[in-house]
Amino acid sequence: MSKILHNRYLSARINSDLSEKMVLLAGPRQVGKTTLALSLLANGSREHPAYFNWDDDHDRARIRKHELPTGEPLIILDEIHKFKPWRNLIKGLFDKRGANRSFLVTGSARLDHYRRGGDSLQGRYHFYRLHPFSIMELEANPDADTLSMLLKFGGFPEPLFSQNERAWRRWRHERHSRILRDDLRDLEHVREISQIEVLLSSLPERVGSPLSIRSLREDLGVAHDTVERWISILENLYVVFRIMPFGAPKIRAVKKEKKLYFWDWSEISNSGSRMENMVACQLLKYCHFLEDSEGYEMELRYLRDTDRREVDFVVIKDRKPVFAVECKSGEKSIGPAMEYFRQRTGIPVFYQVHLGTKDYEPGPGIRVLPWLQFCREMKMP
Repeated sequence: MSKILHNRYLSARINSDLSEKMVLLAGPRQVGKTTLALSLLANGSREHPAYFNWDDDHDRARIRKHELPTGEPLIILDEIHKFKPWRNLIKGLFDKRGANRSFLVTGSARLDHYRRGGDSLQGRYHFYRLHPFSIMELEANPDADTLSMLLKFGGFPEPLFSQNERAWRRWRHERHSRILRDDLRDLEHVREISQIEVLLSSLPERVGSPLSIRSLREDLGVAHDTVERWISILENLYVVFRIMPFGAPKIRAVKKEKKLYFWDWSEISNSGSRMENMVACQLLKYCHFLEDSEGYEMELRYLRDTDRREVDFVVIKDRKPVFAVECKSGEKSIGPAMEYFRQRTGIPVFYQVHLGTKDYEPGPGIRVLPWLQFCREMKMP
C-alpha cells in the first residue's frame, strides 16, 4: 500500500472553492488536515511563509497583528479556533484581504460548532469535514489484504501506513493524551478530565448498541446531564459520533436511544463491532461528502423498533431514506428484520454487507454483497 500525501478526496473540491470563499476544514486530530492544506501550496511545508499555526508563539503574534506575507495567493490558518474571538479575526482578514488572496482555516474541533455565536461568518466560507482514509480512497482496485489492514489499523494516516502494531499502540496512547490534555483544555472549561478519560475507556464496548446514558451515569456516579455534556464534548472533538433512530409511520420505532461509534475504529477490540464501526464511518463520510460538497441535506440513522428488530444503518438524503445497510462480518443469511422493515418503511433497497465473496439477491429490494463491492458500486469517497 503506497502512502498518499497530496491527493485526498477533498483536495480538488477545496482548491476549487478557495477561488470563491474562504474554506473551513475540520476533522479529527491527526487525520491529515495540515498535510492536505500544505499540498495546496507550491512546494508546501510547515516552513512555508503562508502557513500559520496558532500553537506557535511567533505565528500567533503575526496573526493577531495581521502580518501576512505579500505575494501569497493562499494563507493557511491552522488551529486558530483555539483563539476565543477567532471568528471576528478571520472575518476581518477576509473582508480586508479576501479580494487578493484565499484563506484556508483548519481545526481539530468541530468548526461548525465553534463558529456559532458572535459575529456571523455567513456567506464568507465553505465548510468541509475531512475523514480518515477509507478503502476506495486508498486504492482504485483494493483487495482483501488492503481491507484487512484498514480494519486492523484504522484509517488515520500514521498507523495505517506504518502498519506496525507497536507504533499503532503508541500513536493511539499519545493521541488520546493530546486530545484530553491539550484540545479539551483549550476549548472547554472542564475540570473532570480524569473522569472523562474513564468514560472514554468504557465506550468501545458499547459500540453498535443503543447507548444507555443511565448506565453510564450509574457507572461514573455523575448526573445524566453531565454524561450527555461529556459525550457532546467528545463529539465536538471528533473522537466519537452518535446516530439517531429512524422512525417510520408503520413501525413502532425507538425514538431516543442513540448509537455511538468512534472515528478511529481501531479502538474497538471485538471484530464484529469493529467491522460495524468501520462501515458506520464510511457511510458518515459519504453523507458528509455529499452535504459539504454538493449541498444535500444528509443524515445517517439506524432502524430499531420496540420489539428489538434492527437494521444497522439508514442513509437519508433530503429527508427521504435512500438505502439501508446491515453489517455482518461473515457470509450469514439475512435476518427477518430486513424483510419486515422493507415492507413497512418505504426504504427503496436494503443491503447486507460482509467480508466474504457471496453476491446475491434473496428477495425484491434486498441484496447481499461483499463490502468491497458495495463501496465500488456506490462510489464511496
